[in-house]
Amino acid sequence: MPWRVSSAMSQRHEFVLLASQPGANIAQLCRRFGISRPAGYLWLHRYASAGQAGLIEKSRRPHHSPNRTDPAVEKRITALRRKHPAWGGRKLHQRLLDLGHHNLPAPSTITSILARNELLDPQQSAKHRAFQRFEHAAPNDLWQMDFKGDFALPHGRCYPLTIVDDHSRFAVAVQACARNTKVITQAALITTFRRYGLPARISCDNGAPWGSSCRAHYTQLAIWLMRLGIVVSYARPHHPQTNGKDERFNRTFELEVLRYLRPGSLAHCQHDFDDWRYVYNNERPHEALQMKVPAARYQPSPRSYPECLPAIEYAPTDIVRKVRHAGHIKYQGHEIHIGSAFFGLHVALRPTTTDGVLEVFFCQIQLGQLDLNAL
Repeated sequence: MPWRVSSAMSQRHEFVLLASQPGANIAQLCRRFGISRPAGYLWLHRYASAGQAGLIEKSRRPHHSPNRTDPAVEKRITALRRKHPAWGGRKLHQRLLDLGHHNLPAPSTITSILARNELLDPQQSAKHRAFQRFEHAAPNDLWQMDFKGDFALPHGRCYPLTIVDDHSRFAVAVQACARNTKVITQAALITTFRRYGLPARISCDNGAPWGSSCRAHYTQLAIWLMRLGIVVSYARPHHPQTNGKDERFNRTFELEVLRYLRPGSLAHCQHDFDDWRYVYNNERPHEALQMKVPAARYQPSPRSYPECLPAIEYAPTDIVRKVRHAGHIKYQGHEIHIGSAFFGLHVALRPTTTDGVLEVFFCQIQLGQLDLNAL
């Protein structure tokens, strides 16, 4: 079983949570996690029989005594809080339930315990306010993607790339990148696609490497995503709330990881990011999910990553034009700007029911409309 030794437990736990979802493709998950099908079914059987404890090689002592005292409960609460210093009463209560502890005090009482033990920052608590969120109907309908700034390392810098599934809040990637270039970002995305498949759409801001401030803001990275059949959408300028879930995720990432990080090498950063991503997806209760963990609502995409880009094909009825150096195509004597990143590629024009109005497509993704009457 080729699990990485340093993260075998977290890999197994994530695997069984995803494989336990209704309609899960067990064979596909085994391939993506790099294990055999017998091994996958073995861990599913052990998890069904013994829960998370069944995923370890050696047995552990019993979780608790049925007659534990109040001081012991308080000690358990404060220990978990010190392990996760950004978690409040509701998250701690739910996590202790998930770990098999019962007869717990109410979340409000846990909050009082934190305050009594000087583990609560009133100023930080006042910043948290519940608000309504829109979410897509199914996993992989939309991923939100962003770089969480950058910071200095002893040698070089770290640019954390974060990608969150809109429906489940599942963090499909927290990648420590050396730079925010097209090549490095694409490599991180390929690794993510190989594990979790392809989303229907990715939303990002207008910055590099996926966006541009130019008239047509598509970049080579965005075009590569579109060739994979992924719709790329951009946040409105100066409106980061358009990518609200990833922005919120990045604040949690800052609060729970980055402010405690002592940067070493890029590999050290990635180790810490991987450990926290596992906790975030599989242990940390999420208030927007009725205190469930993101892995309980996530399922990898059935659309696997193709190792070779599919050919660009259009229907016989399409009007096909090749994009020239300046990012233009020529149609009926008109120079029409498509975008310089499309240079050398073909786009298709499709008439609509409105006379003189055509839809512009790249692969099977609509780029916009062309109104010949306005030219």
